[in-house]
Amino acid sequence: MRELGRLERSIFMLDWLRDIDLRRRTQAGLNKGEARNALARALFFNQLGELRDRRFENQTYRASGLNLLVAAIILWNTRYLEVALADIGTPDEIARHVAPLGWEHISLTGDYSWNVEDRPDPDVLRPLRAISSLLAA
Repeated sequence: MRELGRLERSIFMLDWLRDIDLRRRTQAGLNKGEARNALARALFFNQLGELRDRRFENQTYRASGLNLLVAAIILWNTRYLEVALADIGTPDEIARHVAPLGWEHISLTGDYSWNVEDRPDPDVLRPLRAISSLLAA
């Protein structure tokens, strides 16, 4: 089985060297994985990237909580990116290259306050900023 795995890996490496499209797709996948890891590191910076709990159960809770936060940010970004891309009329061919992994718009430190009156209804998204205000910033 080990020799079969080596043979399969060698065939893949030859295909990878020969096919520039495969290299681009592979690089794009690696970039998305790195962006997800960068988001997780940004969220986990307070503990300096270390799980300091001694019990395995507590470490699992912290890791699961981190994954939940990353998934929530990706969901938030996906919902709003979908609306924003549709609003500016981005073709699907271009939109498929946009990954919902940014976190620049999310405050990772500081005080958080939620105004109950300002909260939109459950099926309503907050209004998008105008493109002109984004270009001016």
